[in-house]
Amino acid sequence: MIHPSRRNFLKSAAAMAGAGLAPNILLGQNKGSKQLNIAAVGCGGKGSSDISQIAGGNRIAFLCDIDKNMAKGAMERHPDAKYFSDYREMFATVADKIDVVTVSTPDHMHFAIALEAIKLGKPVMVQKPMCNNLWEARVLQNLAKQKNVLTVMGNQGATMEGTRILREWIEAGLIGEVKEVHYWTNRPIWPQGKGLEFPSQPVPEHINWDVWQGTVATERPYSPKIHPFAWRGFWDYGCGALGDIGCHSMNSAFWALDLRGDFIVEASNVSEFDDVTCPKRATITYQFPAKGRRGPVKVVWQDGVGDANNDKDFVRPPGIPADLQLNKEFGQVFVGTEGTIFVNDAYCERAPVVYPEALREKARKIRKVYPRVKGGPTQELCAAVRGDGPKPVSNFVDHAGPLTEMVLAGNFAVRFGKKIDWDFAKMEARGMPEVRAMLKRVYRKGWEPKLS
Repeated sequence: MIHPSRRNFLKSAAAMAGAGLAPNILLGQNKGSKQLNIAAVGCGGKGSSDISQIAGGNRIAFLCDIDKNMAKGAMERHPDAKYFSDYREMFATVADKIDVVTVSTPDHMHFAIALEAIKLGKPVMVQKPMCNNLWEARVLQNLAKQKNVLTVMGNQGATMEGTRILREWIEAGLIGEVKEVHYWTNRPIWPQGKGLEFPSQPVPEHINWDVWQGTVATERPYSPKIHPFAWRGFWDYGCGALGDIGCHSMNSAFWALDLRGDFIVEASNVSEFDDVTCPKRATITYQFPAKGRRGPVKVVWQDGVGDANNDKDFVRPPGIPADLQLNKEFGQVFVGTEGTIFVNDAYCERAPVVYPEALREKARKIRKVYPRVKGGPTQELCAAVRGDGPKPVSNFVDHAGPLTEMVLAGNFAVRFGKKIDWDFAKMEARGMPEVRAMLKRVYRKGWEPKLS
């Protein structure tokens, strides 16, 4: 006999599976409600907050960072954790003691670390973007599916209630048919653009520069103007403004409007850049064809915006009040045939607001459909590992991988200065064989990926 609460859970599980939110208990890997041993790779910056987030109810067992000074705070907060400067050594010596891996490193090393974790069967959280090239993102999608390993990308907006409210409003037809989505950001807030110089210095004793460079074939000497922050502007290491914020912001439209698949993307208003670093400013426009019950959708991304309220080159999205103050860092607007939804941040952390105001009473009556998540991506992953919750929304296979590919294809439009007609199934730009060279990086000798 099935206990009533168990029966209700299975009914809920089936409903969530239909929404692409199948609980991990249906996939195996249920570990019960035990404390999990966490291996955190990358301990400073975002790594610090990821460690703090996942620490609740778990044990930070291993800390890994190429910069011992960056790891110092985490080491002090978790004195029993064993420290490594090389993730390869960590996996080689303590893999059997690891339950979950977090990867909060520069973008160029996401793939290499996540690849080893998945090969070992370890559930893994990887910061956004999942990878900084499309071949790597596709490999991780396929391997996670093959190995049936739980995964999540660290785009926290995918766990926020505002994202669920927004999708519920759209699916209920609150603003009619969505025609356009607009995003903007003040990124980059680090140096990038043509002709930048990065003077070398001797490598400090606390930094393992060889492991920091990792898979990238371009041998660059250590520079404090690259590590720990300005790497984002390099094509080799980061993905510019689009890579930094795109997987956060565009997550809402990707999920609510089901944007997985083919699209056309082109860039305009692109400032000067070179083969080393990304431009300071760009506008990137995606055109998605009709799909299912949804009509065609245009998505417009503007980066390098100084202040959306007074930047003369910023194109203000339609459908919002002329005197509405916009977030200086980022925001998003969904334009429909009957109204507009405004979110004044990149993550849907703030509640969405609908215009005209006459629609707000209707919005209040729209029922909740999607389960709410507590604790952000890392705790969402841990709940799934224990069997206490569904697999993360932004898992590699169904969501994070295709989202990352969509976002990063915008950089092809920037770099080639041409319209990109993207074939998702074949992972190529139609009629542009030259794009293939940028799908996969050239790997440094000794760092070539071993997929099995």
